Amino acid sequence: MEFQRVGRVNIVLHLIGVAILKILGWKVEGRVPDAPKYVVIVAPHTSNWDYPIALMISWKFRMKGAWFGKSQIFKWPLLCRFFRKTGGIPVDRTRHQGLVGQAVQVFKERDALVLAIAPEGTRAKVDYWKAGFYHIALEANVPIALGYLDFKRKAGGFGPLYQPTGDVDKDLAFISDFFDTITPRHPDRRSAVRFRNFPSKDSESKSPAPSFPDAVGMR
Repeated sequence: MEFQRVGRVNIVLHLIGVAILKILGWKVEGRVPDAPKYVVIVAPHTSNWDYPIALMISWKFRMKGAWFGKSQIFKWPLLCRFFRKTGGIPVDRTRHQGLVGQAVQVFKERDALVLAIAPEGTRAKVDYWKAGFYHIALEANVPIALGYLDFKRKAGGFGPLYQPTGDVDKDLAFISDFFDTITPRHPDRRSAVRFRNFPSKDSESKSPAPSFPDAVGMR
């Protein structure tokens, strides 16, 4: 199954995305990863502008990716309709399975799925990235696509598609090297690409349940 034939937005949204990006002076780079299922991390996340621009870029690509949001925000009919139309999937934070487990289950149930996550989980500068996206990719055995917004060049799109190895240091070094070349809207809010309390590849102990970031721009 080719991803390009799954979850495409309609031509109207595509044209809206093209028009808005042109008005804002943004260019789109890279190409949609050639894989039916993957996690997209969108970084660095430092501004309220990140979500709408990332959304317009996805419409330019005619992608209909998915993002997870707290089930409470899907309670209002009009917002629920919009969120679902843009790929929103409600998750219940009180479920024993946990958010990572719910995400992995969705990946296993679907033939094609693109899940977008902002690993910082907030626009503010943080000491650590949330490791939810990494756990999802490992447990669902899907690659990680590096999505970026470079405000210095007004360019956004896809970098490489990376299959995590389970060697945390190696994987984060690859991700960090890529995002070090990207300039966010607020460089002073850039967060270091590292996890907290993540077990090493050879460790038999388990870290506390990983926290899961909200969808891009949902804070």
